[in-house]
Amino acid sequence: MLASLGWNSQFAAKFKQIAPSPGAVPGRVLADYGADYLVHDGESVLRALARHVDPAVGDWVVLDESEIRGIVERRTVFSRRAPGVENRRQVLAANVDVAFVVAAATDVNVRRVERYLTIAWQSGASPVVVLTKADVTGSAAAMRLELESVAAGTPVMVTSAVTGEGVDDMERELQPNRTGVLLGPSGVGKSTLINAILGSELMRTREIHAGSGEGRHMTSHRQLVQLPRGGMIIDTPGLREAQLWEGEEALGDVFDDVEQLARRCRFSDCAHDTEPGCAIKAAIADGSLDPGRLRSYRKLSRELRAIRAKSDARLRIEDRRKWKKMITAARARARP
Repeated sequence: MLASLGWNSQFAAKFKQIAPSPGAVPGRVLADYGADYLVHDGESVLRALARHVDPAVGDWVVLDESEIRGIVERRTVFSRRAPGVENRRQVLAANVDVAFVVAAATDVNVRRVERYLTIAWQSGASPVVVLTKADVTGSAAAMRLELESVAAGTPVMVTSAVTGEGVDDMERELQPNRTGVLLGPSGVGKSTLINAILGSELMRTREIHAGSGEGRHMTSHRQLVQLPRGGMIIDTPGLREAQLWEGEEALGDVFDDVEQLARRCRFSDCAHDTEPGCAIKAAIADGSLDPGRLRSYRKLSRELRAIRAKSDARLRIEDRRKWKKMITAARARARP
């Protein structure tokens, strides 16, 4: 039964390294209720406390007398910067194989998709972009092309929980025992999509507005759901603040076109502003690069660098020196 939850020899070896007693058993976290957790030990589902560790949905944990005593080393991990001013990491889900970045046909925002794709690539999972509510639009094909233009080779699926379009394709991505997670803001149809895959109303949803085609899901906690034909999927509450965490290399996966252009600039430290021989400026001029995509790349780069700077004193010092040199140079140029 553990194998159907994604257990394998690698997890088993890591478990043996941290199991505190012969009576300890592995289990997978299905839901996080704040005060306690729902855990499957391969035979049954039970509630467990975690006094000294902080597991996430999807984690493999060490269970001992209905208490979580340890977390098995994660294979992949979804993190974001926790809401608020404190520079703290929040783990959203663990040990995920496929990250479904969800956008609704009623509100396709490619800049938002770029942000969620960056989070997906940071995790180590394989991303897939999913367009939901295709039944409420007559331009699903055009929307798919728009999403493909920013997906950097990531597959794009068109789905509808009403007609069933694309639902089987999503399910096949998770068979026989892979784990997926749905990432996206509230109202894009994540819970409704899970219900369509399950063929039942397991996940609570609210009615869709007849005029706008928009809905509000009622997911209040992250939850891992086993699918009847194999595989698992994690639903997440809509992320009001999808702030990035560490992992600047993920930008290269999402913005490979921008970084490829940057490597063709005449100067290696080109700021893509007023420098001659700038390949990025040329691409914007001839229409082959969307200026909005460059702005998105710069914004996400700044976020990641700011996060890194808060935890890296050396980088903070380098940044201060850089700005001091720039100010000194500017003052020198301004002198008569």
